[in-house]
Amino acid sequence: MSVNPDPDAALMLRVQRGDAAAFEVLVEKYKQPVINLAYRTVQDLTEAEDLAQQVFIQVFKAADRYRVSAKFSTWLFTIARNLCLNELRRRSRHPAESMDASRPDNEDEPLRQYEDTKNFSPPDEMLQHELTQKIQEALAGLPENQRTAILLFREQEMSYEEITEVLGCSLSATKSLIHRARETLKQKLKPYLHSGAWRESPN
Repeated sequence: MSVNPDPDAALMLRVQRGDAAAFEVLVEKYKQPVINLAYRTVQDLTEAEDLAQQVFIQVFKAADRYRVSAKFSTWLFTIARNLCLNELRRRSRHPAESMDASRPDNEDEPLRQYEDTKNFSPPDEMLQHELTQKIQEALAGLPENQRTAILLFREQEMSYEEITEVLGCSLSATKSLIHRARETLKQKLKPYLHSGAWRESPN
């Protein structure tokens, strides 16, 4: 057992023993982050919610095989990413079924992590909505591995090592992906960098 035990891993071990309440706690904690990641990948809220449901079904089914070899969140987001990639592959094989699925015009899109949490006057709200759309478009334009890396790094505050496990690549490759993603976003969002919606972290 690690020196700093992962409380979510402890909950998952309780799920192994048939504790339904522990599973509900994990679902409640991670449902929205998983939906967020899926939405950024498939650009469709309904599909993102369906994928999140599939993720937690897989987590529950795999409970007896779970081992505390990494943080629970790392294991969870690895499952989530794999299911998202499977969906992208399915779309590539059946593009006609996905013609309307990639339109990111949902009024109730689930992601608000990059918005400033201040209260805005009506003109500011319009600008903030436009800014949010620009950020979404910029993220959507990134290659999948860069987008996943930067989202896990910024939204989930995962370490390079944890992201490396999710992506299944080397530590240096992970750092390179995050660096390239940040540079691309910085260029695309340059007019907005001082607005507070996309602040560059020092590292």
